Amino acid sequence: MSARRSLAAVLALAALLAACSSDKPKPAALESITPQIGGRQVWQSRVDSVKFPLAVVARNDGFVVAGTDGTVLALAADDGHEQWRAQVGAALSAGVGSDGRYAAVVTQNNEVVALDAGRELWRKPLPSRVTTAPLVAGERVFVMGVDRAVHAFDVLDGRKLWTLQRPGEALTLAQRGVVMAYKDTLVVGQGARLTGVDPLRGTVRWEASVATPRGTNEVERLADLVGPASRMGETICARAFQSAVGCVNAERGGLLWTKNVGGGEGVGGDEQFVFGADGSGRITAWRTANGEVAWTNERLLHRELSAPLSAGKSVVFGDLEGYVHFLARDSGTTQLRLPTDGSPVVTAPVIAGKTIAVVTRNGGVFAFRPE
Repeated sequence: MSARRSLAAVLALAALLAACSSDKPKPAALESITPQIGGRQVWQSRVDSVKFPLAVVARNDGFVVAGTDGTVLALAADDGHEQWRAQVGAALSAGVGSDGRYAAVVTQNNEVVALDAGRELWRKPLPSRVTTAPLVAGERVFVMGVDRAVHAFDVLDGRKLWTLQRPGEALTLAQRGVVMAYKDTLVVGQGARLTGVDPLRGTVRWEASVATPRGTNEVERLADLVGPASRMGETICARAFQSAVGCVNAERGGLLWTKNVGGGEGVGGDEQFVFGADGSGRITAWRTANGEVAWTNERLLHRELSAPLSAGKSVVFGDLEGYVHFLARDSGTTQLRLPTDGSPVVTAPVIAGKTIAVVTRNGGVFAFRPE
């Protein structure tokens, strides 16, 4: 794709998004509820404001978070005390990835920075912008750029091990994509495809299309997979931007089902259901086995819902006013609503032990414990 065509496509997408944002419907008013479950905020912490696609990591009974200013912070799940803190010296464009010991972030200077319990190990330049948190697994750091090229580094010394660069789409999303592990396979989103990669060699093992891009131009055909994706046993489910939600068998790389549905945030799920909100805020639960709709909820329309978390008997979403909503996972009825700081929840909720954490645009880190 020529630079002129690329610029035209980007401008067309920007115009489309601007038109949508200038005519936003009013968020649905929150109904009065009688809590159906117990739950409370158990601690609060803070990072700098979050103006990049932050992914919070839940590992070893703790959380790893980061702020726009380059601060990376590990917090204990039980009481929120700092386990370690690092400052990488530059604003962030993506993060955090962590295996519980090592962590990695990407700066706006296009450098991937690896940390060991808060101590910087190394930093390496990258050839393209990154908006997807690195994956740290198997003593490797995997980084995917907005061009969907995947780079593998040795976590100990930063040696580049391989790069997977495949013919891609003419236009890709500058938001969080899919990079995750399944057993000994690296799974990445490339366009509308989930791709299984050998993490030692960088060769493709399998691929499966979650959506079929349609349209007369690059903007209309944009169907990148957006994170987070959800793994349940051998099944990985993901959303293709404004196109579809689908599930793939990661053992053999076969498509299980796909459903045409809009939406720009990732999905969450468990062995029974896959959850997600479409662009209007309509929440749907699909049956993991076959994609049949189990229930829908339209009480939170236009509240710019986060990707969800399935936790016990609840599915949890954050919204644009900082509320955290607990819905019954089997019916979608509201169980509990808890506030944060009034700014948008910008991360999918994550859980470590019995503690659920979210991060807001203003940098508030809030931990809740449903009872």
